[in-house]
Amino acid sequence: MSVFNNSALYPHFLLTGFQGMEAKYSLISIPICLIYIISIAGNITILFIIRTEPSLHQPMYYFLSMLALTDLGLSTVTLPTMVSVFWFHVRDISFVACATQMYFIHVFSIIESAILLAMAFDRVVAIRDPLRYSAILTNSVIIKIGLASAGRALIMVFPVPVLLKRLQFHNINTLSYPFCLHQDLIKLTMSNQRINSIYGLMVIISSTGVDSVLLLLSYMLILVTVLSVASKTERVKALNTCISHICAVFTFYTPMIGLSVIRRYGQNASPMVHVLMADVYMLVPPLMNPIVYSVKTKQIRLHILKKFKKEKG
Repeated sequence: MSVFNNSALYPHFLLTGFQGMEAKYSLISIPICLIYIISIAGNITILFIIRTEPSLHQPMYYFLSMLALTDLGLSTVTLPTMVSVFWFHVRDISFVACATQMYFIHVFSIIESAILLAMAFDRVVAIRDPLRYSAILTNSVIIKIGLASAGRALIMVFPVPVLLKRLQFHNINTLSYPFCLHQDLIKLTMSNQRINSIYGLMVIISSTGVDSVLLLLSYMLILVTVLSVASKTERVKALNTCISHICAVFTFYTPMIGLSVIRRYGQNASPMVHVLMADVYMLVPPLMNPIVYSVKTKQIRLHILKKFKKEKG
């Protein structure tokens, strides 16, 4: 049996769609492709509107641009294998391609978590100290936050492919999903996976784990500040500025938690449930974020409608 252990022999992996429904993949691929089209078009629209409207050149919308770029990255990384499995029925993927996809999936996920935290910080400053909002969140500070978010993810995840390269795999390995995730790959190894498991857990705790705690603290500060405002109208107005962000947070964290719970406690669940939850985790945030911000953020909505009216005119 051929194995991979710092040699030129790379194992291959088989991606998995919905088992037992292969004959219906052509139909299943239609909504998946539509989701990708809407996701990519929606995030590009958000970026275009913010880029071309000077009135939106503010910290809140700069962070929204970062979120849209991250969602575009996540969609771009997962699109090839999803289309390969559901459209062309091609499941085979090399170790290098799988490790590369896995790396960028986790990088973009960690970046998205950081950007959501930065957007919460933006709302904290806007609500608690509005007079110093522009002085605190200057362009240079926003750029540093964006670079720090990307740098943290790139550095944290970089050792993961290196650690995977040390492991031994079978010649052919069947994955659980139509894309590559670290926890799925190490499950297939013939080697001791303790180091990989511990490091993966450390990455999760020090990134999305810490970010989720800080997000909770941020909204506790916002809530305390809002409740101290005497006017009910001002309370509602302040909270309305957070609705889109709260939706984005739930859209990101709910599928992530659901996938983790299913993997840990759903051993007896149908493989279809695992694949469906993983697909939701990959597809829903990039799809919903531009929709939520287009619907719930008045400035974005008005400028999008304005652009469409100009084109029709």
